[in-house]
Amino acid sequence: MAPTGTTIDDVKAVLVSVLGIEDRAATIDAGTQLLGNLPELDSMAVLELVAALEERFGVTIDDDEVTADVFDTLKSLAALIDSKL
Repeated sequence: MAPTGTTIDDVKAVLVSVLGIEDRAATIDAGTQLLGNLPELDSMAVLELVAALEERFGVTIDDDEVTADVFDTLKSLAALIDSKL
């Protein structure tokens, strides 16, 4: 199931806030590669991002769902959130 535009926008807002990259927010879209592309997204930032997404959306992200595939693009991360709503 493809994520909705609203979910993508909401996940992007959390991502930008957690990573402190407001100055580059306009360059991030659904196809933006996350892991390996955003230097701020290190292992600690992934944990912070997961916690922030859980709080924002009222979902639980299991440890086994925190994979490179899920964190590949903004779209793939939003799809995980959509699947939990």
